[in-house]
Amino acid sequence: MTTRRLTALTPEQAPGRAREVLTDIVERHGSVGEMVSTMAHSPALLDGYLSLSRAMKRVKIPRALSEKLSLAVQEWIGCGTCREAHRSAGRAAGLSETDIELARQGTSTDPREAALIGLALRVLAEPGSLSDEDVAEVRAHGWSDRVIAEVVGVVTLNLLTGAFNLLAGIQPESGPEA
Repeated sequence: MTTRRLTALTPEQAPGRAREVLTDIVERHGSVGEMVSTMAHSPALLDGYLSLSRAMKRVKIPRALSEKLSLAVQEWIGCGTCREAHRSAGRAAGLSETDIELARQGTSTDPREAALIGLALRVLAEPGSLSDEDVAEVRAHGWSDRVIAEVVGVVTLNLLTGAFNLLAGIQPESGPEA
C-alpha cells in the first residue's frame, strides 16, 4: 500500500487563491476530490490543472477514444487511481472490457484508433523521436491536424494527474495494480 506523501487540504487550510478555488468547488459540488484538494498546496498547479482539464473537455476526439488514449497513457505511467477512473469513464462511454484491455496494451481493434493510441504513447515516452513520417502516417488514417494536436493535450493532462497522484501517494486501497 502506498503511503500518503502529501496531505489533502480543506479550503480553510489552502493558501491564497487555492482557498477561493476549493471553496467555490465545495459550494458548487458539495465536496472536493482528493487529488484536487491535495493539489491545493500549490495555487498555480491547481489553477493550471483546472484550466487544462476544462479546456480538454472541448476536444474533437470522441469521448470513448479519449478514454482509450487515457487508459494507454495511465498504464504506461502506472497510476492506479487514474487507471481506475478512466476504466470507469470508458465503461460509461460505451467501451467493452475488451476495448479497455486493448487500450491498456496500447492498441485497438480499429486501425485508425490504434494509430492515434500509438501516437499518444510516443508523445508521452519519446516525443523527440517523432518524425514527419509519423505525423503523415496518423494523417493517412484520416485524423485531422486538430485531433493530432489535441493528442498532446490528452497526454499532458494524463501525465499531470498520474504523476501528481504517484508523487502524492494517492493510490487505490488495493495498491497501484488495481
